[in-house]
Amino acid sequence: MTFQSGHMRSIIEEFRPGLKPFEAAYRDIHQHPELGRQEKRTSEIAASHLRTAGYVTTTNIGGYGLTGVLVNGPGPTVLLRADMDALPIRERTSLPYASTVETIDTDGEKKPVMHACGHDSHVAAMMGVSTLLANARERWSGTLIILFQPDEEHGAGARAMLDDKLYSKIPKPDIVLGQHLAPFKTGVVLIRSGVFMASADTFKVTIFGRGSHGARPQDSIDPVVLAASIILRLQTVVAREIGPEDVASVTCASIHGGKAHNVIPDEVEIILNIRTFEPSVREKVLAAVKRIIRGEAIASGVVKEPDVDLIVSYPLTVNDPPATQKLTEVFTSYFDNNRTWEAPRHTASEDFSLLASSIKVPSIFWNFGGVDPEKWEQYERTRDPKLIPNSHQDNYAPVIEPTLKTGIDAMSLAALTFLKTDADDGG
Repeated sequence: MTFQSGHMRSIIEEFRPGLKPFEAAYRDIHQHPELGRQEKRTSEIAASHLRTAGYVTTTNIGGYGLTGVLVNGPGPTVLLRADMDALPIRERTSLPYASTVETIDTDGEKKPVMHACGHDSHVAAMMGVSTLLANARERWSGTLIILFQPDEEHGAGARAMLDDKLYSKIPKPDIVLGQHLAPFKTGVVLIRSGVFMASADTFKVTIFGRGSHGARPQDSIDPVVLAASIILRLQTVVAREIGPEDVASVTCASIHGGKAHNVIPDEVEIILNIRTFEPSVREKVLAAVKRIIRGEAIASGVVKEPDVDLIVSYPLTVNDPPATQKLTEVFTSYFDNNRTWEAPRHTASEDFSLLASSIKVPSIFWNFGGVDPEKWEQYERTRDPKLIPNSHQDNYAPVIEPTLKTGIDAMSLAALTFLKTDADDGG
C-alpha cells in the first residue's frame, strides 16, 4: 500500500457516514421510481440532502437535473455524476420495497415504472459520497461538484443539461467521474482504460407502401412484406459487411403495422438499434443499414422512399488512459486485487461522457457489482445466466450491502484521487 492510498483509506474510514440512512433512501427511491423527464421527487430528495450537507445547489438544469458545489480552497475541480431515472418495466422481484408505480409517460401512455438499471443505487451512493466528502473537507482542497442527471435512459439528459448552459451555472471541472451498478459480485469494482462502452444509434424507420383490402393483395405494395425483407437483409450487415475482428450489433427492436385482420396497411414502422465500438465501424454499419433500407424499398416499387429518423444517440464511452491508470492503482490498493477487476467492454451505452467531451476534459466511468455472493458463486460454477438477472429485466434485484458501501467508497476514493489532499502536502 502506498502512502497516498493509505492516507485516503484513513479519510474514508474516519469520515464515512453511517449507512442506514442511505440504505433507507435507496429503498424509498426504489419504491418510488420516476421515468426520464419526470424525476421531480428524486431530484428534490437529492437537492435537500446536498443543501443540508453544505453544498450550494442549482436545480432544474435541463429538466430535473441538479448540481451541488462545495468550494474548498485552491486545487482541482472534480465533477461526480449520478443518474436518476427509471424504466417503463413492471417489477416482479417480490422485494418488500418493490415498485407498484404506474405513471403517464411523456408520450401520453400509462406505463409501469421500475428501477431496473441501478440508478436508485447511484443516487443513494452519491448522497453518501457527498456527506463523506463534506465531513472530510479539512483533509482535501479544491472544488467538488456533485451532479444528479435526469433522463439517461433516453440518451438525452446530459445533452439537455449542457444545452441549458450547465457550465455557465457551475465551475468547469478538470475531470468528470461516474460509476454504474453492474451484474457482478457485490463488493467488486471493475475498471477499464480506453474504449469501455459502445456508441448506440436508434432509428425510427417508416416504410410507405400502398394499402388494400386483404382479399386483393395484388392492389397493394405490402409494407409488411417489405419490412420483413429489410429486417432479414439487415442481419447480413454484421455477418458480411464488417470484419470478424470488429464488433457491431444491429437489432430490430420493434415492428408495428396494421390494425385489422383484413386490411393491408399503408405504413409499417420499424425501430432499429445499432451499437459499435469504433467510429469507422459505426460509419460503415450506418451506411449499410441505410443502403439496404433504400434498396429493398426500391425493389418493392414504393412510390415514396422510407423515412429514416435518428431518435436516440449515445457516444462512445472512452476512459482517459493516464487518469484511469492512476485510479486503477488506487482502487487496487484499497480494494485489493480480489475486488478490483478489469471491466469487459460493454455493448451497453451511456451519455455520461458528453459532460466531459463537451469541454474537452478527461473522464473515467467504472462499474461496481451488486450480485449476492452465493448466487455469484453458483453462477461461476454453472454459468447459468438465469442466476444473474441483468439490468433492464423485471426481476433485477441487487443486494443493498455491501453494494452501497462499495459505491460510496469507490466514488469517494476517485474524488480524493483527483482533488488535492493533505497527503499531497506531505501532512
